[in-house]
Amino acid sequence: MTKVSYITEQGLEKLKKELAQLEKVERPKISEQIAEARDKGDLSENAEYDAAKEAQGLLEMKISKLKNIVASSRIIDESKLNTSSVQILNKIKIKNKKNNVIMEYTIVPESEANLKEKKLSIDTPIAKGLLGKKVGDIVEIEVPSGKIPFEIIEISL
Repeated sequence: MTKVSYITEQGLEKLKKELAQLEKVERPKISEQIAEARDKGDLSENAEYDAAKEAQGLLEMKISKLKNIVASSRIIDESKLNTSSVQILNKIKIKNKKNNVIMEYTIVPESEANLKEKKLSIDTPIAKGLLGKKVGDIVEIEVPSGKIPFEIIEISL
């Protein structure tokens, strides 16, 4: 059974555009490369042909994976979100109680995670530990470097 993944409307559109790019632009390019390499003669010692076939295999795998993600995605109804407790698509401000550093993140689906944009995947230990907690709660979260206590300072949309 395919795992259902929750995603924003923008995230789904981005995935669909990437899929279209791969199918309509990249796939024909690789087919062209294979045809050119095949025209050069003996395929048994043709490195260009082997490289193009390998690239084709990787591309088809990526297309297949994206199709599965798109097919199993469910759009999150943003009108039903609230800020009474931490949940997906909430913007959170947390304080590391060990070093008093304050951090801000938006909790997003795995496919939209990007730490440079301060978008934290719902599948990370920190996000999992914060889910369902309220402002003022102090949560000890197990991370690779040990347990870190975080205080939830603010939850917003």
